[in-house]
Amino acid sequence: MRGMSDANSRAAGPEPTHPSSAPPRHLLPTHEKQPARYRSEEHRAEIRRAWEGGATGASLAKRYDVGLANLWRRRAEEAWERKPAPDPVPEPVEGWERFAEKQRDAFEFRLNETRAVATQLAGAMAGGGLEGAPLWHLGFVLKWREAHLTAETAARDRDWARRHGWTGKMWDEDGRLEPLMWLDGVTLHANRAAWREDAGLPDGVAGDWP
Repeated sequence: MRGMSDANSRAAGPEPTHPSSAPPRHLLPTHEKQPARYRSEEHRAEIRRAWEGGATGASLAKRYDVGLANLWRRRAEEAWERKPAPDPVPEPVEGWERFAEKQRDAFEFRLNETRAVATQLAGAMAGGGLEGAPLWHLGFVLKWREAHLTAETAARDRDWARRHGWTGKMWDEDGRLEPLMWLDGVTLHANRAAWREDAGLPDGVAGDWP
C-alpha cells in the first residue's frame, strides 16, 4: 500500500529541471562557415613554380593546404607548362679529366695566337712595315692606316703594294683604296691555297671554295 508521500508527490507534479543540468552554451554545436583563406600573388606564383619544376599536384595541395581541384583550375586558366629537362651531357670517351686538360691546352694555344696577331697588328697600325702585318688582316690594316695615319703613309702603302701583283688590286684606277669587303676578297682569292690548308680541305674536294 502506497503511503501519503507518494500521493503528495503525484499531486505536486514533476520536479522542475535544475538550471545546472542544461548543456553549457559553449558546447552547443555550431555550423558557422569558415572564412576563405587569402592567397597572395607571391604565394600562388610559388605554387606554380613548384609545379612547373616537377612537383606533383597532390604534394603541393598538402604542402600549401590548397584544394587539388582549385590547383588544377588555376593550372588550366594560367596555362602552366612544364619544360622538358635538358638531356645530360654525354661523357667524353677520354673521360672528363683528360677532356678538361685538352680544353685548357687548346685555350692557351688560342690565347697565345691571338696575342701574337695583336702584336703584329699594333706594329702595323702604328706605322710600321706592312711586311709584318697578318695576312688575313692586311685589308683592315690598310684601311685603318688610311683613316688614322698621314697621307705620306698612305702613299708609301700604295708604293709597297705595286711590288706585289695581287696587292695592287686593292686600289682603283684613281689611287683610292677599295672598301674593306673588297680588300678581304682580294686577299682570300690571292691566297686560296693557304686558306684551304688552314681550313683542312685536301686537294680534290670542295673545289669551289673559297
